[in-house]
Order: sequence, then structure tokens, then C-alpha cells
Amino acid sequence: MPQTRPLFASMKDEVRPLADRLRPRTLDDVVGQDHLLGPGAPLRTMAEKHALTSMILWGPPGCGKTTLARILAEGSGLSFVQLSAIFSGVAELRKVFEQAKAQAEQGRKTLLFVDEIHRFNKAQQDAFLPYVEDGTILLVGATTENPSFELNAALLSRACVFILNRLDDAALEQIIARAQATLGRTLQFADEARRSLKAMADGDGRFLLNMIEQIAAQTKPGETIDAERLGTLVQRRAPLYDKSDEGHYNLISALHKSVRGSDP
Repeated sequence: MPQTRPLFASMKDEVRPLADRLRPRTLDDVVGQDHLLGPGAPLRTMAEKHALTSMILWGPPGCGKTTLARILAEGSGLSFVQLSAIFSGVAELRKVFEQAKAQAEQGRKTLLFVDEIHRFNKAQQDAFLPYVEDGTILLVGATTENPSFELNAALLSRACVFILNRLDDAALEQIIARAQATLGRTLQFADEARRSLKAMADGDGRFLLNMIEQIAAQTKPGETIDAERLGTLVQRRAPLYDKSDEGHYNLISALHKSVRGSDP
């Protein structure tokens, strides 16, 4: 079912996950995507000029696709509707399109965010075309898969494709600092443990925050967390591969680079 609750609905902080409490609210809060959101970058320019078009956000998990769509809708005064292609079908799409038409008649446009848009089949993807063309909806699709292979050419021709980066070390450090400020305590990581924590996050900001929340719940203020202790607090996850196995080759490339950069 589509989600239409307020973009940044209030809820008591103690019951909200840390990742939700630290969800960016402005473009300036988003980390790791300066190529799209820095001064003069394409997506920031479109947002500042209120000249948004339908778009596909392609990037790995936890890089900020959903958050970015919410910020764009909020900043442009658009009605925000969220669907997951995993749980939605044509019936849900029809309801959203009818609601968007009604909103348009009242002078307000709808930004429809579709998570995992590559999960829709070709016929389902075709259903968007007339509503994108006539401006009933501004479509923002999120995918972890290469859109050139997974999305209809007709849909791609009506949308800009923006590639979001896996979060780098600097971005992960910013997230750690924000998390500690929100928690009101500094987690005392030994250097090796800190490196291991970021390596386990694998560029996924949401997963990093979930680990930090687990660590904070299980440790005492001032406790030093070394690599061995870290291993007892959080579980290492399996590597994430995409359908085309590009993630596999990226992982191998990263391994080779790390080996070349290590001491003999």
C-alpha cells in the first residue's frame, strides 16, 4: 500500500531507530553524494530552480535514495507518495494515479517514489508512461540494478538517471560523528575496531547506524572497544551482490587495491 504520512512525521525519539532519527532533512545534510548535490551539481541545481523531472536513482543500499526523494518532494512542495515494487501491483498503481489526478486538480503535483522499481515487470513499468508524460506524477524510481538492463527504454527516455555512490570513508566518519552527538556519548573505538566497523558497513550508512545503535546498547560509557570486542557486539553480514554480478567484480577490485596498498 502507498505511504502518504507526513514526510518527517514526529515520534518519540526513544522508540525511533537511530537511522530514522538521523535521516537527513535537507540536501546539505546528505553525505557522500557531492557529485550530485554539491554547489552547481546537477541535482542540486534542479532542486534549487524547482525544475525537477522524473528520475531514476541508481545506487547501492544505504546510500540515501529514499531520503533524497523525500527531501526533493519537501523542498519543492510536492505531495509525497511512496510505493515498494516488491509489495505493490497494478491495482495500487491505479489508486495512486487517481489520487495524483485529484491532487493535480487542486494545483498540487505528486512525487511518486517507487523503491526497487526494477522489480516491476515491463507491463507494469509501461503503466507509468502516460502519467509521467502528462505531468500527473513526477516519478522517482530507486534501484540497485543497472537501469539500462532492468527498465523499459520508453521509461528511461522520460527520466534522468542519477548514480549515487557507495558511501566512502569520509562520509562514514561524518555519520559516526552525528550518531555519537545524537547518542550523547563518544564510543571509544580502538583504531583497528574503527576500521573494521567501517569495513563491515561496506558503504551502507543505514547499516552503519544500526551497528552503532547495537554497540551503544551493549557497552558502558568510556569502555574501550577493540576489534575482538566489536566481533561480539555486531554480526558481519554477507557481501551484497547485484544481479549482474557487478558488485562481485567491484569487490575483487577493492580487494586488489587494498592488497597493493598494504605493507609487504
